Amino acid sequence: MTLTQLRYLVAIADCGLNITAAAERVHATQPGLSKQLKQLEEELGFLLFSRRGRSLGSVTPEGAQVLDRARTIVAEADNIRAFSANQRHEVQGELTVITTHTQARFVLPSAIASVVQRYPEVSVHLQPVGDSDVLEMLARGSADLAITSTAGAARPEGGLALPLFRWRRLVLVPKRHPLASHAEPDLATLARHPLLSYESSARPDSSLRRAFAEAGSDIHLALTARDADLIKTYVRAGLGVGLLAEMAIQRGDAEDLVALTAPASIPACTTWAVLPRERVLRDYTLDLVVSIAPQLDRRDIRQALELNADTEWPEAPWW
Repeated sequence: MTLTQLRYLVAIADCGLNITAAAERVHATQPGLSKQLKQLEEELGFLLFSRRGRSLGSVTPEGAQVLDRARTIVAEADNIRAFSANQRHEVQGELTVITTHTQARFVLPSAIASVVQRYPEVSVHLQPVGDSDVLEMLARGSADLAITSTAGAARPEGGLALPLFRWRRLVLVPKRHPLASHAEPDLATLARHPLLSYESSARPDSSLRRAFAEAGSDIHLALTARDADLIKTYVRAGLGVGLLAEMAIQRGDAEDLVALTAPASIPACTTWAVLPRERVLRDYTLDLVVSIAPQLDRRDIRQALELNADTEWPEAPWW
């Protein structure tokens, strides 16, 4: 049994038993990965996966037991490598960030650029996904950190959550729209218009839906999307009124759009960096976090990770 075989086993499970995808993840060939899996099963004396012809069907009960232990071994081996690299001040490596499209498009570019400038041999892998997928992918071990937002100050679960900054939502309309002259339209006024917002707004428990419900107003979502630029495109097309994060509104938008203050009953949001617990992080990962939120201290973050304890962090500033 080798560490490589265990790493392959974890990759197969994390890729939905897709051998081709698992081979790509671990930079191996498909025949090579299949051969290592077969050798591991022969050594153990039982199947780790059931078979459906040439495909894998499901994880066997014995395989599930081995997989749990393999994850621990692979994670600790990665921790040792990360600790060693930090001690040697090694500047090579990979940084995988899972986040939403808005954060990736409007928040991270300058922070990632500063990290790459300091660590030019680090390869950054940015994975923009939907709000509901961010923490799930982090839990599967698919990233070094996740950057996500919550309404109010609700702390996300699934790791060590660090508050980066707070932000408000803005109402966005074309210059000739009837609402363009309203400094701060109320919910009752917004309820009379079709709304365009993020796909998370379609969830029954979304803060936007709750705000309308508590005000006794119905919400008409004409369009939802992950991409803020796409929402702005449809605002320009006259499909409805946009509700977007303030970070997504840029100078060029003022040429044909008007950004208005959203009703106070729509709660502000907090953007968080969520770090995997019990993980030794490379120095450049913490540098990225501090580039976004300079009020945070690297030493405090490392201590919180080492103790696996939540900490009272400085209040997040406004965007």
